[in-house]
Amino acid sequence: MRRVPSKQRNSRIHRDRDVRALSRLALLLLCGLVLASGFVFAAQQHFAALEYGYKSETLRRERERLLAEKQQLLLQREQAFAPARLAVEARELGLKPILPSQVGTQKPNTRSQLPVAPALLNPSASFQR
Repeated sequence: MRRVPSKQRNSRIHRDRDVRALSRLALLLLCGLVLASGFVFAAQQHFAALEYGYKSETLRRERERLLAEKQQLLLQREQAFAPARLAVEARELGLKPILPSQVGTQKPNTRSQLPVAPALLNPSASFQR
Protein backbone atom coordinates (compact mmCIF):
# COMPACT_ATOMS: atom_id res chain seq x y z
CA MET A 1 0.00 0.00 0.00
CA ARG A 2 1.24 3.41 -0.96
CA ARG A 3 0.60 6.31 1.24
CA VAL A 4 2.10 9.01 -0.97
CA PRO A 5 0.74 9.28 -4.45
CA SER A 6 3.40 8.96 -7.12
CA LYS A 7 2.43 12.18 -8.90
CA GLN A 8 2.78 14.34 -5.82
CA ARG A 9 5.15 17.32 -6.19
CA ASN A 10 7.29 18.05 -3.19
CA SER A 11 8.57 21.55 -2.80
CA ARG A 12 12.26 22.20 -2.61
CA ILE A 13 13.56 23.18 0.80
CA HIS A 14 16.22 25.89 0.87
CA ARG A 15 18.31 25.79 3.99
CA ASP A 16 20.80 28.35 5.23
CA ARG A 17 24.38 27.26 5.19
CA ASP A 18 25.85 26.62 8.59
CA VAL A 19 29.23 28.42 8.60
CA ARG A 20 30.18 26.98 11.98
CA ALA A 21 29.72 23.45 10.72
CA LEU A 22 31.95 24.19 7.72
CA SER A 23 34.65 25.66 9.99
CA ARG A 24 34.39 22.61 12.29
CA LEU A 25 34.83 20.31 9.30
CA ALA A 26 37.86 22.32 8.12
CA LEU A 27 39.36 22.17 11.62
CA LEU A 28 38.70 18.43 11.79
CA LEU A 29 40.35 17.96 8.39
CA LEU A 30 43.37 19.99 9.50
CA CYS A 31 43.70 17.98 12.72
CA GLY A 32 43.45 14.74 10.75
CA LEU A 33 46.18 15.91 8.35
CA VAL A 34 48.46 16.90 11.23
CA LEU A 35 47.89 13.56 12.92
CA ALA A 36 48.48 11.61 9.71
CA SER A 37 51.65 13.59 8.91
CA GLY A 38 52.88 12.90 12.46
CA PHE A 39 52.41 9.17 11.92
CA VAL A 40 54.22 9.37 8.56
CA PHE A 41 57.09 11.31 10.15
CA ALA A 42 57.34 8.82 13.03
CA ALA A 43 57.38 5.90 10.58
CA GLN A 44 60.08 7.61 8.54
CA GLN A 45 62.20 8.13 11.67
CA HIS A 46 61.65 4.51 12.70
CA PHE A 47 62.78 3.13 9.34
CA ALA A 48 65.78 5.48 9.28
CA ALA A 49 66.77 4.24 12.75
CA LEU A 50 66.48 0.64 11.56
CA GLU A 51 68.63 1.40 8.53
CA TYR A 52 71.29 3.09 10.69
CA GLY A 53 71.22 0.09 13.00
CA TYR A 54 71.84 -2.30 10.11
CA LYS A 55 74.64 -0.09 8.78
CA SER A 56 76.31 0.19 12.19
CA GLU A 57 76.13 -3.57 12.64
CA THR A 58 77.74 -4.06 9.22
CA LEU A 59 80.46 -1.55 10.08
CA ARG A 60 81.01 -3.22 13.46
CA ARG A 61 81.55 -6.57 11.75
CA GLU A 62 83.88 -4.96 9.21
CA ARG A 63 85.86 -3.32 12.03
CA GLU A 64 86.23 -6.62 13.86
CA ARG A 65 87.39 -8.30 10.65
CA LEU A 66 89.94 -5.55 10.00
CA LEU A 67 91.24 -5.70 13.58
CA ALA A 68 91.69 -9.46 13.26
CA GLU A 69 93.50 -8.97 9.94
CA LYS A 70 95.70 -6.27 11.51
CA GLN A 71 96.55 -8.61 14.39
CA GLN A 72 97.45 -11.35 11.91
CA LEU A 73 99.66 -8.98 9.89
CA LEU A 74 101.43 -7.74 13.03
CA LEU A 75 102.10 -11.33 14.04
CA GLN A 76 103.52 -12.11 10.59
CA ARG A 77 105.72 -9.00 10.74
CA GLU A 78 107.03 -9.94 14.17
CA GLN A 79 107.78 -13.44 12.95
CA ALA A 80 109.54 -12.07 9.86
CA PHE A 81 111.77 -9.75 11.90
CA ALA A 82 112.55 -12.20 14.69
CA PRO A 83 116.33 -12.18 15.43
CA ALA A 84 116.66 -15.96 14.97
CA ARG A 85 115.03 -15.84 11.55
CA LEU A 86 117.06 -12.79 10.50
CA ALA A 87 120.25 -14.56 11.51
CA VAL A 88 119.35 -17.61 9.40
CA GLU A 89 118.51 -15.45 6.37
CA ALA A 90 121.71 -13.41 6.82
CA ARG A 91 123.79 -16.60 6.80
CA GLU A 92 121.98 -17.70 3.62
CA LEU A 93 123.00 -14.41 1.99
CA GLY A 94 126.62 -14.99 3.01
CA LEU A 95 126.82 -12.54 5.90
CA LYS A 96 128.89 -13.45 8.95
CA PRO A 97 128.27 -12.55 12.58
CA ILE A 98 130.23 -9.58 13.89
CA LEU A 99 133.34 -10.35 15.91
CA PRO A 100 134.35 -8.39 19.00
CA SER A 101 137.59 -7.34 17.31
CA GLN A 102 135.60 -5.60 14.58
CA VAL A 103 133.86 -3.31 17.04
CA GLY A 104 135.71 -0.09 17.69
CA THR A 105 135.07 2.11 20.66
CA GLN A 106 135.67 5.81 20.96
CA LYS A 107 137.60 7.14 23.89
CA PRO A 108 135.68 9.68 25.96
CA ASN A 109 138.55 12.24 25.89
CA THR A 110 138.73 12.56 22.12
CA ARG A 111 136.47 14.95 20.30
CA SER A 112 134.31 13.95 17.41
CA GLN A 113 135.77 14.50 13.99
CA LEU A 114 132.48 15.87 12.69
CA PRO A 115 132.46 19.60 11.88
CA VAL A 116 130.34 21.82 14.09
CA ALA A 117 127.57 23.61 12.24
CA PRO A 118 127.59 27.44 12.48
CA ALA A 119 123.93 27.38 13.48
CA LEU A 120 124.85 25.59 16.69
CA LEU A 121 127.44 28.23 17.60
CA ASN A 122 125.30 31.23 16.67
CA PRO A 123 121.59 30.35 16.18
CA SER A 124 120.74 33.72 14.66
CA ALA A 125 123.33 33.20 11.91
CA SER A 126 121.17 30.56 10.25
CA PHE A 127 118.41 33.04 9.49
CA GLN A 128 118.99 35.18 6.44
CA ARG A 129 116.88 38.30 6.27
